[in-house]
Amino acid sequence: MKKIVKIILSIVTLFIIALATIPFLFQDKLVSLLKETINNNLNAKVEFSDANLSLLKNFPKASIELKNVAITNFSPFEGDTLLYSENIQLKLKLTEIFKSVNSELKIQSFSIDNTLVNVIIDEKGNANYDITKKDVSVSSEQEETENNSSSNFKLSLNAYELTKTTIKYTDEKEKMRVVLSDFNHSGSGDFSQKRTELDTKTTMSILFEKDGAKFINDQHLDVSAVLDLDLENSKYTFLKNEAYINKLPLIFDGYVQLNEDESQQIQVNFKTPSSDFKNFLALVPEEYSTNITDVKTSGDFSVVGKIDGKVTEKTIPTIDIAIKSTNASFKYPSLPKSVNNIHIDTQIKNTTGNVDDTYISVNRLAFNIDENNFNGNAKVSNLLKNPYINATLNGKIDLSHIDKVYPVKLDNELSGIINANLTSQFDIDAVQNNRYQRIKNSGHLNITNLFFNGEELANPLKINSANVDFTPTKISLTNFEAITGTSDLNATGTIRNFLGFILSDKNLQGNFNLNSNSFKVNDFMVTNTSNEIDQAPEKNDSSIPNELEENMKIPAFLDCVVNANAKEVFYDNLKLKNVKGTLNIKDQKAILTNVEGGMFGGIMALNGEVDTKPEKSVFNVDLGFKYFNISDSFKNIELLSMLAPLSDVLQGKLNSNINLSGDLKDDFTPNLSSVSGKALAEILATNLEVKNSKALNLLDQNLGFLDLKKLDVKDIKTNVSFNNGKVNVKPFKLKYKDIDVEIGGSHSFDQIMDYNATFNIPAKYLGSEVGGLLSKLNTKDQNITVPVTANFSGSFSNPSVKTDLKSAVNNLTTELVNQQKNNLIDKAVGGLLGGNKNNKSSATGTDKKGNTTNKVKDALGGLFGKKKKKKKDE
Repeated sequence: MKKIVKIILSIVTLFIIALATIPFLFQDKLVSLLKETINNNLNAKVEFSDANLSLLKNFPKASIELKNVAITNFSPFEGDTLLYSENIQLKLKLTEIFKSVNSELKIQSFSIDNTLVNVIIDEKGNANYDITKKDVSVSSEQEETENNSSSNFKLSLNAYELTKTTIKYTDEKEKMRVVLSDFNHSGSGDFSQKRTELDTKTTMSILFEKDGAKFINDQHLDVSAVLDLDLENSKYTFLKNEAYINKLPLIFDGYVQLNEDESQQIQVNFKTPSSDFKNFLALVPEEYSTNITDVKTSGDFSVVGKIDGKVTEKTIPTIDIAIKSTNASFKYPSLPKSVNNIHIDTQIKNTTGNVDDTYISVNRLAFNIDENNFNGNAKVSNLLKNPYINATLNGKIDLSHIDKVYPVKLDNELSGIINANLTSQFDIDAVQNNRYQRIKNSGHLNITNLFFNGEELANPLKINSANVDFTPTKISLTNFEAITGTSDLNATGTIRNFLGFILSDKNLQGNFNLNSNSFKVNDFMVTNTSNEIDQAPEKNDSSIPNELEENMKIPAFLDCVVNANAKEVFYDNLKLKNVKGTLNIKDQKAILTNVEGGMFGGIMALNGEVDTKPEKSVFNVDLGFKYFNISDSFKNIELLSMLAPLSDVLQGKLNSNINLSGDLKDDFTPNLSSVSGKALAEILATNLEVKNSKALNLLDQNLGFLDLKKLDVKDIKTNVSFNNGKVNVKPFKLKYKDIDVEIGGSHSFDQIMDYNATFNIPAKYLGSEVGGLLSKLNTKDQNITVPVTANFSGSFSNPSVKTDLKSAVNNLTTELVNQQKNNLIDKAVGGLLGGNKNNKSSATGTDKKGNTTNKVKDALGGLFGKKKKKKKDE
């Protein structure tokens, strides 16, 4: 007995070892078979990272597992991914793996997980899924026969499954897009039989978009269906079937017949199993409807439909769907208000089989909330090509009641009363492409006490009143009174694409006249988060800032011209009075034209643009200042104080023209380190406050002959350029009595300076003895001047002033001595030629030369002393 057990255990062990080792023996063979089959049949690049054969995982069946399978298109869809799947698993009988490479491989089941299918049809009608290789040398019948006979795979399925799949279908020619997301589908049945029952379960979310308009937006579909598959006659009949659209239940029956001419005959009937009005609430997506179990309802709601006919390249089945409700109501138990007198009469029809004849007719849509009544009707035709809408709305809606009758969490705070009596006829193409002649509107819209707060606004917007008149040719804003932040607005104007803005995410286009008593620029600047944090930071992580960086942006939806007039405008710390000008706003850029306003006792003019679309907002403007108070303007405008920090030194007026460009900081003020430009300035100063400048004080002390308080600064004109944080001042001239002064140089925005001031000093200011010496010179030589240069370095708060006065004195002394020497020589020569009358003078000439040199030095030496010493010596 023990021997038998040992034998059995040995056999089992050998069998298990065989099952574990055989895959290694046959895996290469199967991988080779897979790749050869794929390459022989597909005109695309197919890759997979790994292929595994297992005999134990699904014993007694063998399984082949492919990982990271990707099918990439060739031209004309070069590089597009048709399919990507993380895992594809095939199951087959053990005997299949022992067949030769050219033998047929029968697949019993398969599963596909985490898959993306991306189907594209381009504008020329080419399909990226058409990747089967074709042999142009054979006829279509021969090709079909050879393909059937030479295919290495054969489906002998009894089960299949697709999980976590996304299927995208894009038809660029028809401008249509369908997305099936979270698609899960499974089926079981015996496909080896000519007739079988297939039990299927399907869940998905559906998006359907045509010409940019979303007709179905992520609606959830759940279908359980048992189908009778007549494989021999290609007829598939629905047996036991139930579907849910969101939570709306539907039961259906019918069949699909595949014909030999490649058409399909379809007959499907469906309806709601009951007429409870809760069926209507079930249509609303779950994230908006919450639990409807306890909702109190009255009245009925039903959906009944039939689809019957043939599908060909030119026709579709006829469609007859009716959606009706009569005198219904609902109330959520946790909410204070109810919706009453609900009437719905809607049809979706096609009576001809021509796809262009499909239409939706909302014959009546009505309801009451308190005393507010709403009535409407509409018809939408030409659905798939260019939908045409004819709609009428008449009623009053209090927006504050929305969350009091329905448990919806609004993305933005909303309240106010809308009164509307409108009729509109338009097609989607006209709305999207601004073909206003095809848009016909009539009626009026009145808004009262509307309050709206959203991400696209910097502050909540409260519209006290607004009146809009609709005519076939234009939409007129006849009244608009609103407040946002601390700014008040009063506007009139015309709107060109109101429907595009409301229905198709188009920009708001128009021309407006805007008046305001108080307008703050920051009230309209939207903050835009520039940093994203993927994971929540640790509480003790000090490396992450407490607040995200934010950039102010001009709202992207604005595309308009605004003629503005405001009594007061506040920008940063500046206040402007009686501002007027034109703003052309488009693509997050504002072009400012002929903007004028009063500030700092003068007038400002501005032309230029501000562009907030780039990650860093930029500006380029021309500024004009006329009669600005120097002290106030230089203290309050940071740019001016950087260009010339003279607010505490000069008293008077400023005229200037400045061109500058650069980046804007997050708070919409200039980033001075990026600013570049040039300026022409005229200073009409009345007083120079030397005591308020350390640099001027030092200069005053170094040059004893100079009293800077008497410097003529009444009319200074200079050219300034600036770039990369550095200001260059071209030399300009001043006058102090009969001393010409020339000043020029540069400084940086961090207040480090490098300036030179050159004083052309007449020698007569150098003392009485020097004056006496000069009087003995020729008249021409008596007007000699001495250039003295003062260099300013260091910072404005801690300056250093150096002069070349000592070297200038030495040079002057030498020059005067040489001139005196030459004069004496000339006299001596004249005496020799003319007699000995002046022998006495000549004999003492040398002593006089030395005496003259010393006296000049003594006279000029006083220039090095301070003023107090000068007065004492006098």
